[in-house]
Amino acid sequence: MKVVAIVQARMGSTRLPGKVMMSIGGYTLIELLLMRLSESIEVDEIVVATSEHTNNKALIDHVRSLGFRCEEGSENDVLERYYDTAVKCSADVIIRITADCPLIDSAMVDECVKEFKHSGVDYFSNNHPESFPDGLDVEVFSFSALSQAHLEASSNIDREHVTPYIRDCNKFSIGEMVCNEDHSDKRWTVDEPEDFNVVKNIFDTFLPNVNFSWLEVLKLFNNRPELFEDNKDMVRNEGAVMGTGQKLWRRANKVIPGGNMLLSKRSELFLPGQWPSYFDRAKGCTVWDLDGKQYTDMSIMGIGTNTLGYGNDEVDEAVRVALEKGNMSTLNCPEEVYLAEKLVDMHPWSDMVKFARSGGEANAIAIRIARAASGKDNVAICGYHGWHDWYLAANLGDEENLTGHLLPGLDPKGVPNALRGTVFPFQYNEFEQLENIVGTRDIGVIKMEVVRNAPPEDDFLKKVRKLATDNGIVLIFDECTSGFRESFGGIHKNYNVQPDIAMFGKALGNGYAITAILGKREIMNEAQSTFISSTFWTERVGPAAALKTLEVMEKSRSWETITNIGAGIKSRWQELADKNELAINQFGIASLAGFNFSSDNALAYKTLITQEMLKNNFLASNLIYASVTHSQDNIDEYFSILEGIFSLVRECEDGRDVNDLLDGPICDSGFKRLN
Repeated sequence: MKVVAIVQARMGSTRLPGKVMMSIGGYTLIELLLMRLSESIEVDEIVVATSEHTNNKALIDHVRSLGFRCEEGSENDVLERYYDTAVKCSADVIIRITADCPLIDSAMVDECVKEFKHSGVDYFSNNHPESFPDGLDVEVFSFSALSQAHLEASSNIDREHVTPYIRDCNKFSIGEMVCNEDHSDKRWTVDEPEDFNVVKNIFDTFLPNVNFSWLEVLKLFNNRPELFEDNKDMVRNEGAVMGTGQKLWRRANKVIPGGNMLLSKRSELFLPGQWPSYFDRAKGCTVWDLDGKQYTDMSIMGIGTNTLGYGNDEVDEAVRVALEKGNMSTLNCPEEVYLAEKLVDMHPWSDMVKFARSGGEANAIAIRIARAASGKDNVAICGYHGWHDWYLAANLGDEENLTGHLLPGLDPKGVPNALRGTVFPFQYNEFEQLENIVGTRDIGVIKMEVVRNAPPEDDFLKKVRKLATDNGIVLIFDECTSGFRESFGGIHKNYNVQPDIAMFGKALGNGYAITAILGKREIMNEAQSTFISSTFWTERVGPAAALKTLEVMEKSRSWETITNIGAGIKSRWQELADKNELAINQFGIASLAGFNFSSDNALAYKTLITQEMLKNNFLASNLIYASVTHSQDNIDEYFSILEGIFSLVRECEDGRDVNDLLDGPICDSGFKRLN
């Protein structure tokens, strides 16, 4: 029988890219592994099996320069890669070795092969059950078993990890090597930078000898445990159960503060350790993750950007046309003029428009213009208005000032202390509170969301408008979130109240970056008395996308569709709560709907919903931002799953421990981490 050791290796490791070419003592990790494996007596041939990807060229050239065979195969279907390599090598027996095991022990490999031959089984391993240190993994199996697995295995897990089907389908005989003493808590593999540090410490101790045994490493562990400190808290084989997105999220947190660019997309706010985190593509209300798994998005639809659904054909085509013409030039794009005219036409109270590309920018621009127009620094605010210094200054001295304005616990660290006492929050529908602020704080600007969690009461908006007019205050409506959701334009149109400035974003470009600041001429002209300017506010894609988005919205009356969808969802939430005798608190306009359980365990229940929905291929929590692509079938399937989760919540309210139902930590509630 020809025994072939197939070492799977590639440069595109999710958690530690290029690890196989990392160097220790002048040797690469793959070189160290191959040198150690070459000491095996039972192995007839060693082959490196990599993937057909251009970034593997350096690895292929390196392996071949060392005198070893290297074959290329499927990137994601590793089972197929093994099968094809085995066929090319005419292998009768295959030893599976992974490139993250540079400490592979040739004597242990020989022992496994001998036991495989002696026992006559189809599959033999030293890591099922786990008893040896992680990083010494050896699997030996017959070509016939590999061939049958290649033919029959269908799940992504089976195809990616090669041998699960052989072990678990109950069609093959299994043998195992178990260590007399359990050392499975020791981690000598290389998946993370911390792992590399430990393995480097080991090799540095033994070099120039590279063929030391695993028992010598164990002795080193007992004598010098400090060399093994870096990765001591890592979980064995965690990568085997983690999705590609989860691995990439862990990697991202090492090179990007917070992991990403938007707090609201951080995995910890959804399902820590389990959320897919990254998408490969999206269409309608469907999202595919990096592993090709498909989800229905019954969550926040691009943080509220895609009321027309992901990848709207008409909007995307308009963008393609814009790109063919060129996105940037020394000259200006005409689309910004057409868009400004369209927005002014939709809001007759306004005269002029400035454009930006994000909501935070739009808020900062509006405040700068309004302060210039009023001649006063102090601002009264209600709602969430972005991340800039002017807004977070409200939390200087008391970081709870903004707690009732969407995100609790926002830390103003880094905001100049000189801004203390310039921004004063007031609560929605609390007119007397605002009136007192205006009467005592020399307010020049009132900035507020028109509506978020509750409708105006007792002519609240009209009273605010009159208060601003009577006191020469510039009134700004922040409609970055609410715009185009209950009317064709600002939601303020439904309440017959006109601001001096309004901002729009999110839905305006259906996923493409564009925000607009509209205002009255005498106020907007103050933009010329201060400096407001940015290169990428002049690119073409944003205005082109917005023009087509508005056209599609107007034609389909999308705001009516999403409002009706959201209203139906809110009604069914309440019916489900009533059926299970659960108290919930609903919030938000219909198309931006949400709910919380009235319970001390509310956050745990939210986590439970996300967890169970994810298992059923839904992205969901306690919020749904409706899009026109949410079908009745999507909604019905969502509620059929949610019904069972509400039943579990009822059990927990009756005494069952919700923590026993959770597969991981409870999600975070806002800016501050829970742990």
